[in-house]
Amino acid sequence: MIIPENIINELINQAQQEAPNETCGYLLGITTPDGDIVTENYWMENIDHSPEHFSFAPKDQFAALKHARSKSLKILANWHSHPASPSRPSQEDLRLANDPTIRYAILSLHEGVHLNSFKILNGEVVDKEVHL
Repeated sequence: MIIPENIINELINQAQQEAPNETCGYLLGITTPDGDIVTENYWMENIDHSPEHFSFAPKDQFAALKHARSKSLKILANWHSHPASPSRPSQEDLRLANDPTIRYAILSLHEGVHLNSFKILNGEVVDKEVHL
């Protein structure tokens, strides 16, 4: 999955503004013969307002899907921040990763800024991409 620098910067800014709580959203984009390309970050409210957990606001999920469809985009990834832990899925992240068709991206602000995305199947990481 290709995430352009301007979108990575949006994710960083969003994560820094929401810290110490986790922030979250969808990465929307297109699929090409060369792979997935992110074209938008769709911010969603973390209704848990927690530094260790996130839940999407259901109204935001519906709005994101409607927005993506209106622009002929796909949801390529679910993303969230880890303000104080590394860019890797927690046990809870693995347990809640229910959609095998998307990637799960985690932006860490812990010991520098790191962005990785993961393909998760049946609670196991089967692929990792480093984006920053």
